[in-house]
Amino acid sequence: MTEDQVTVSEIREHELPFGRRVRLLDVDYHNGLHMLRMIWREGKRITQIEIDPASAAALGDDIRAWAETHAPESEG
Repeated sequence: MTEDQVTVSEIREHELPFGRRVRLLDVDYHNGLHMLRMIWREGKRITQIEIDPASAAALGDDIRAWAETHAPESEG
């Protein structure tokens, strides 16, 4: 595909523990295909993957469930 057949839009970049970062991008291939591109940076190493909306939703559910299980209890 050429550049004019793909639109990439920045969603957000997150700073993670231990100097890691993840950048989230919306990738529109102009043929009805939308993918979430995740670019993980750890030192000099870069890992880039694209996932479909269903996979992103499932991954998001798993991340949220894990975070809720391990979140510190609020003081009350």
